[in-house]
Amino acid sequence: MTSEDREDIKLPGGIRKRSLAGINGLTVNVLEAGYETPARPAVLLLHGFPDLAFSWRRTMLPLAAAGYHVIAPDQRGYGATTGWDDRYDGDVASFRTHSYARDALGVVEALGHRSVAAVVGHDFGSMIAAYCALVRPDVFRSLVMMSFPFDGPPAIPFDTAGKPSEPPPPSLAAQLAALPRPRQDSMTWFGTPGANADMLHAPQGLHDFLRAYFHVKSADWPANQPHPLVTGSAAELATLPTYYIMDAGVGMAATVAPDMPTPAEIAANRWLPEADLAAYTAAFGRTGFQGGLNWFRCHTGPIGRSEIELFAGRSIDVPSRFISGAADWGTYRKPGAIERMRTTTCTRMDGVHLIEGAGHWVQQEQPERFNAILLEFLRRHPVPG
Repeated sequence: MTSEDREDIKLPGGIRKRSLAGINGLTVNVLEAGYETPARPAVLLLHGFPDLAFSWRRTMLPLAAAGYHVIAPDQRGYGATTGWDDRYDGDVASFRTHSYARDALGVVEALGHRSVAAVVGHDFGSMIAAYCALVRPDVFRSLVMMSFPFDGPPAIPFDTAGKPSEPPPPSLAAQLAALPRPRQDSMTWFGTPGANADMLHAPQGLHDFLRAYFHVKSADWPANQPHPLVTGSAAELATLPTYYIMDAGVGMAATVAPDMPTPAEIAANRWLPEADLAAYTAAFGRTGFQGGLNWFRCHTGPIGRSEIELFAGRSIDVPSRFISGAADWGTYRKPGAIERMRTTTCTRMDGVHLIEGAGHWVQQEQPERFNAILLEFLRRHPVPG
């Protein structure tokens, strides 16, 4: 960790940085709170994309005050964590979901915990947290997913021996491209060779790109009026904002640029003031986005799929909760996922909470409401013993 890292992010008193070497090939940068008192139950916080452990700055101290050792790592591909491959043509398989879950387990063990009271994940971190609880429920004793409902591992084709295979339907990418206004899924676009450069070297500058990206996915952008999808057809998906279902041939920098907030809106923003956004700009200016983007390549492509399919049919059997912003389209982005999560995937799901006045960045936009819901969940499901 350099002096530059320490200067970029101003942390509240009571939160410290720590560097953990030898974690699944990484040196992991961790933020900690509640570390002064030994033998506390731990809570592990996993950020999303494009984000950092810094995103939990308004949650860590309230959790520590409630008696927890709070651990928030910069995940593989992000922030001050090092040892990952930043090349597009590099070791993409190291960014599989299970690599991230193994990273999380390594952090927990390195800090002297045999288990954590809860693993809490936001955005793609919600997927990582879900797999942690699916694969190691003995370690990850409860689960909170945020903004990205997990509806279970993909199914394996059943009873197919000796039966003719049916031709696959047109891919979603082909269906979106065939619309009168051709479109592309942002998760697929994130896996393209030019995605990193498009955002890192955005014509408007990295800082303004991030400002616009955070803005359009927040409750501050009035066009965010999410609702459940009915069919999941390409035409229906095309009704989502363009930051999710993009215009074909248009990158993310150009997609969000028209919705850059005004100077007055920026000055009025209390959940992401310029000083906090500068920390993001500095961090991604150093690392780029490719590490984070490589997870999308694994998630949407064949890399690591067979590994995930090993758990086909398995449910998550620890206490679980879903929290999102009421203005977050991520809740409904995958048609039917939230209902499958509630009814099938999570056998001990105790509630879905959609927080008014928050979009995708729920723990930053409405920290008091988010923290209250999270703390109530932790009190409801105390660590045995």
